[in-house]
Amino acid sequence: MRTAPWNVLFLCTGNSARSVMAEALLNVLGQGRFRGYSAGSFPCGRVQPIAAELATAFGYREPLRSKSWDEFAADGAPAMDFIVTVCDNAAGEACPIWPGQPVTAHWGVPDPAAVAGSDDARRRAFDSAWNMLRQRIERLLALPLETPDRTAIERELRAIGRQP
Repeated sequence: MRTAPWNVLFLCTGNSARSVMAEALLNVLGQGRFRGYSAGSFPCGRVQPIAAELATAFGYREPLRSKSWDEFAADGAPAMDFIVTVCDNAAGEACPIWPGQPVTAHWGVPDPAAVAGSDDARRRAFDSAWNMLRQRIERLLALPLETPDRTAIERELRAIGRQP
């Protein structure tokens, strides 16, 4: 039986909302069985305030920061078991070569940071993205990852992104 946590890297272009929310969710819900990370192909350098508020209210205590995916492709970076893109732009970009050939999947989530309008409209968009990510992460946590069938795991992980 595996004793080390499963490492999951959530990718988005700007690494300011969806991917950092997924990082926080997985680290709280995973209860030490999983370790979530996030990064962006073109990080904007700051985390959206509503995303940070949601993470803190949920119990995530580590500082969230916007960072480049290059940080996780470098020597000495944690080895990833899973790479999950959460925005359509990042899914279509040429990713770095990830050491260890992690299982990959795409879980497209609408970008709450792109919503214009009132504070209420923006908060609803962030709440919606948070809830979608939470449901998908809960499905990830329920997968039988101890199976040696990598293809089955990848199929299941990708199916999570296609579920409403």
